[in-house]
Amino acid sequence: MDAAQMTDAELAGQPAAYWTGVAYEALIGFTRARQAEAGFTQPQFWMLRNLSANDLSPDGRGRTIPELKEAMRTYLRAEDDLARTAETLLAKEWLTRDAEDRWWITAAGEMARIQFKGAAPDIRARIHEGIDDADYVAALKVLLRMIGNVER
Repeated sequence: MDAAQMTDAELAGQPAAYWTGVAYEALIGFTRARQAEAGFTQPQFWMLRNLSANDLSPDGRGRTIPELKEAMRTYLRAEDDLARTAETLLAKEWLTRDAEDRWWITAAGEMARIQFKGAAPDIRARIHEGIDDADYVAALKVLLRMIGNVER
């Protein structure tokens, strides 16, 4: 049965883990497809963000692939190959690599990061279409409570 046709009572009995997994795959798939249409991949954007002193990098210093994997461990997917991503960004001259195999963002890479970041509002708007902020916050609070319930 389609979830949209279920009663509230039927929905209340649905397994949260199943539906959060379905939501995750749908949202990641949508986001990655929109990013691909804009000419970049999510791992490329993440790598640039994690190397930029103007974004996620705590100090703007270069990082090795293992250090980048550790920094991104909570959101990397199994198919994400950071070594291959770094080589692609090196070929575009958005990254450089030093003698210690540390990757560094270039000025061109910083410009690309800023450009890629510009795609985020449209992606978010499509995902949040028809959902007011109060409902979104309520949904996140429910998810956070469920997480807290199973982590204690």
